[in-house]
Amino acid sequence: PPPSKPVLGDLSVTTVSPVSVGLQWSVPEGPFDSFTLQYRDAQGQPQALPIDGGSRSVTVPGLSPSRRYRFHLYGLRGGKRIDRVSIDISTATAEPEEPLPPSEEPPPEHPQTEAPPSEAPPARAVLGELRVSSVTPSSVGLQWSVPEGPFDSFTLQYRDAQGQPQALPIDGGSRSVTVPGLSPSRRYRFHLYGLRGGKRIDRVSIDITTEAPSTEAPPAEDHQPESRRTEAPPARAVLGDLRVSSVT
Repeated sequence: PPPSKPVLGDLSVTTVSPVSVGLQWSVPEGPFDSFTLQYRDAQGQPQALPIDGGSRSVTVPGLSPSRRYRFHLYGLRGGKRIDRVSIDISTATAEPEEPLPPSEEPPPEHPQTEAPPSEAPPARAVLGELRVSSVTPSSVGLQWSVPEGPFDSFTLQYRDAQGQPQALPIDGGSRSVTVPGLSPSRRYRFHLYGLRGGKRIDRVSIDITTEAPSTEAPPAEDHQPESRRTEAPPARAVLGDLRVSSVT
């Protein structure tokens, strides 16, 4: 048995915008293998955002303005939910006077890339290639590098299934992000902006299509005959009983 039961600290708010919420937490006793943040979107559909065990903060994008959400953070170890903390948050009111630039067209960068002569940065910050780390029917994982930097922060912009612009703020130390709340079998264009001194210094983009719903043809039927022809497994894999670890 583990020497001590992992414990989650309070779940608190770091940022609130009309379309996103930033959350942070502590782990007084641990560690946890991973976390899961659960909530319901504006349509009442349940959403689950997986988070790695080393994280202590997350930004939830794709929310609706002036709406109250309840977030539940679960701490997992050994595949079991060990602890849970919750919080209720209302998103900010929309600010139409500050519209997002169209996601298909980069904003003019001439006045933004040039710093004042008296305060020129020691080196230009550069974003590496934006790559895909994971794709599901309802989420996309992205990662990037910073060959030259640093950046103060990042902003990920895209348009949701209804064509509404979304902006996800990301801290400057991050090199990956998971975007939840997407629609299956849909093509999205993501733009990652690197910011320094409040100005957009660089941008990288990528087009990604989410996976189809899992109700389509199961891949196991297709791959099983091929695996038998090429190489038989050393032993038959067997599942044990499926048991309940927690009920809420």
